[in-house]
Amino acid sequence: MKGDWPILPTLPGLLRASHPGPTVAVTALTALLALAVGHELRTGLVVTGAVAAGQLTIGWSNDLIDAGRDQQVGRADKPVARGEVSEALVRRAIAVAAGCCLVLSLASGLASAAVHLLLVVGSGWAYNVGLKRVVWSWVPYAIAFGALPAVITLALPDPQWPPVWMMAAGALLGVGAHLLNALPDLAEDAQTGVQGLPHRLGGRTLRWLAPLVLTVASAVAALRSGTGAWVWAAFGLCVVLAAIAVRGRGRVPFAAAVCIAMVDVVSLVVQGSA
Repeated sequence: MKGDWPILPTLPGLLRASHPGPTVAVTALTALLALAVGHELRTGLVVTGAVAAGQLTIGWSNDLIDAGRDQQVGRADKPVARGEVSEALVRRAIAVAAGCCLVLSLASGLASAAVHLLLVVGSGWAYNVGLKRVVWSWVPYAIAFGALPAVITLALPDPQWPPVWMMAAGALLGVGAHLLNALPDLAEDAQTGVQGLPHRLGGRTLRWLAPLVLTVASAVAALRSGTGAWVWAAFGLCVVLAAIAVRGRGRVPFAAAVCIAMVDVVSLVVQGSA
């Protein structure tokens, strides 16, 4: 059979093109937060599935849109640019994921779907299409991560908006993650005209500013989620992870940022079940 099928030989490349690290991280955060706010298994799985599908469309579209730039700088970690998976197959994968995202989002309720599709998925696509190249590159991350708790709470049987502090902490976590995620790619991005906020700040500034933003996010979550020993132990762990982000190289700072977000959400789960 000619073309992209059978799909099995190209499946590893297709999975890597989805940006599996951030996709899995955001999906896991969604599942944990759904547990923290009181979702039952069925509704929790539906809203988590919607977020996972939306993240797949964002990851695949990023590799597809940036394929030319990635080829120009010889990015070895980009399957589409390397020809490991065809653009046609990625487009089909985006279409399938988008369909699943739409169906699952609507199954979570109209309010949750509107916030998810417009603010979370929409922000991710806006970043991929052009905002990553300008000083406002941090805005899609702030909006998407700030709105994510609302996607989850509005999908409850009794829909409700999350507390403002939770959305603020999410927005700060998103900005911090954006700054650290861009850190390893500053040189390659500069060669292709990308001048987002991280590129304008420079690596030296990013190394202390991004962990500081993440620490503030953790402080907001700690101050508003309770005063128990677990809360402050979790905050202390976040401070340690922020220090690792300052000292780390490569993808280590971004991994530390993901861990900080995980610790913050796990803290909420524990507080909710205490």
